[in-house]
Amino acid sequence: MAHVEFELPASVFSALRKAPEEFVQEMRIAAAIHWYSQEMISQGKAAEIAGLPRAQFLAELYRCKVPALQVTLEELRQDAQSE
Repeated sequence: MAHVEFELPASVFSALRKAPEEFVQEMRIAAAIHWYSQEMISQGKAAEIAGLPRAQFLAELYRCKVPALQVTLEELRQDAQSE
């Protein structure tokens, strides 16, 4: 597994009232949600990046008001018609 390091001032953690470990977990989730919402990665990959089971990642999407499906109504209609 790759390891990435960030240098942040200690004041960041106190301002957010987060322990460094909690901050890192929230960063992973935030990045995964962002990349998923931009359609850069799949739901499964996003859950992996976030370090969460897929069901828990879906709960995070709901909490952040990000649609879990990246398919438009028109795309669903087209798929239904082509079958």
